[in-house]
Amino acid sequence: MSNILNNIVNRKREEVALRKKRLSESQLMNTPYFKKPRYSFSRFLEEKSGIIAEFKRKSPSKPLINLTAVSTEIVPQYENAGASAASILTDFDFFGGSDDDLTKARPLVNIPILRKDFMIEPYQIVESKALGADVILLIAEILSKSEVEILAKLATELGMEVLLEVHTADQLIKYHESIRNVGVNNRNLKTFVTDIGFSLDILPELPSDVMKISESGIDNPETVVALKKAGYDGFLIGEKFMKTSDPGAACLEFINTINQANI
Repeated sequence: MSNILNNIVNRKREEVALRKKRLSESQLMNTPYFKKPRYSFSRFLEEKSGIIAEFKRKSPSKPLINLTAVSTEIVPQYENAGASAASILTDFDFFGGSDDDLTKARPLVNIPILRKDFMIEPYQIVESKALGADVILLIAEILSKSEVEILAKLATELGMEVLLEVHTADQLIKYHESIRNVGVNNRNLKTFVTDIGFSLDILPELPSDVMKISESGIDNPETVVALKKAGYDGFLIGEKFMKTSDPGAACLEFINTINQANI
């Protein structure tokens, strides 16, 4: 792992330890959202635009994206624009997110919400359902094959879907059959350089029966059209929308342009 990823994971271990002291898993299981049904991430990708519109305020590579953004305003705008799903960063230290960004947006939309965070322990999977997430992110770069299996099976048992994120074909060895969605991160997590070519290069190696998602570095509708033609089903886009003064309008314009291409 890169120094940045190491720092994030080390901090996350400290954070999870503190969270466990505040709320036990049994307490999380008694929260209102834990008992609610989930939206199907893969079905919404298939039936709608395929756009996964992301809410984030900053990132390690871009410390100033939209620091004053409010999830309860922007996430409903994403739904109205035609997004298949919303992705919400809940990591505070490195991305400026919070649990509230997810829980407060959840009742306002009828699309799946991806909790985008650095999942390293089963506790976080239980917590994700309690927060209202429909799908969780597992990053192959920071997990062993056995850890991916344990976390993915737990998420599935709890009624959520999993998005496994890879950057190289070698990381696909960590794929588990319970996973219905595989994402290719076009951003190298060691250098933070983005290249859409990663998605195209790895496509032939992806499992045939999963939803295939391209993540990061997608900044124009033409790229989505090309990736759709190649065989991708979903497209995670964040900074492109969030850096504008009106992320919802930017998302709407983006999706309308794709629709005009009749793909």
